[in-house]
Amino acid sequence: MIRAKIERLPKRLIDWAQIVFGSFLVAVAFDLFFIPNRIAPGGLSGVATLIHAGTGWPVGLIMACLNIPIFLIAARMRGATFLVRSLAGMLILSLLIDILPIPEAIESVMGGDVLLATVYGGLLMGAGVGLVLRGSATTGGTDMIAQIINWLLPHVRVAWVLFAVDLCVVVAAGIVFNPKLALYALVALFLSARATEFVQYGLNPAKACFIISEHSDEISRRILSELERGVTALYSRGMYSGTDRKTLMCIVSRIEIPRLKRLVESEDPQAFVVVSEANEVLGEGFTRT
Repeated sequence: MIRAKIERLPKRLIDWAQIVFGSFLVAVAFDLFFIPNRIAPGGLSGVATLIHAGTGWPVGLIMACLNIPIFLIAARMRGATFLVRSLAGMLILSLLIDILPIPEAIESVMGGDVLLATVYGGLLMGAGVGLVLRGSATTGGTDMIAQIINWLLPHVRVAWVLFAVDLCVVVAAGIVFNPKLALYALVALFLSARATEFVQYGLNPAKACFIISEHSDEISRRILSELERGVTALYSRGMYSGTDRKTLMCIVSRIEIPRLKRLVESEDPQAFVVVSEANEVLGEGFTRT
């Protein structure tokens, strides 16, 4: 019932709710875990944490100042909707980091445990970033820098730009703080990336299976009746043999993979089967569009 009510809400309202709540989670991660323990988890937020450690200036204000020139450049390259939402996400995050009150009772629970701060901070930051991305926005920072560089130099991959910037920040953290805290920052980065991916795509148990067999009709009938999964026949040609045949494509859950393998083997022990990850599956029987 709750899900049905959410789906009836305007998409724009849902997007903004995700942007605000995601920014709140990231702010909590910094105020409660990263800043007190001098963990700089890459990106401009990590740069702001380093500057804060040396100057005492507010982290949120530093982040906003670093992001302004980036948004001015990006304003000429991206659509207005994306930029407005990203600018709002960045400003909300910067403001929350500086004004969010963290009760002393909550701070005392941490007890200065850097490992716990790394784990929980990384997961919380990743969840927040994932929600902001689901709201069709970003919080600025290195992802915006990476996009700009990719627009200017299309042959440079975004992932490598992000990696290079984050690596530089982590190395700087090792110099400013100490090498041990830099290693904690790497752990936080890894956990954050995994949490972001989980929030964006969910715990998707789907696998994509491609089956090439001389008995494709029998196999497809059994998949439809026994597994109750849809099957698509892709007409293909073996370039070595020059033979035309059907390649079956089927999306199943992970727990159904052993049953599918046994089914195929019983019909054709010589069948060629490819099982790969399906990062996101939308449609009947899986995630709704």
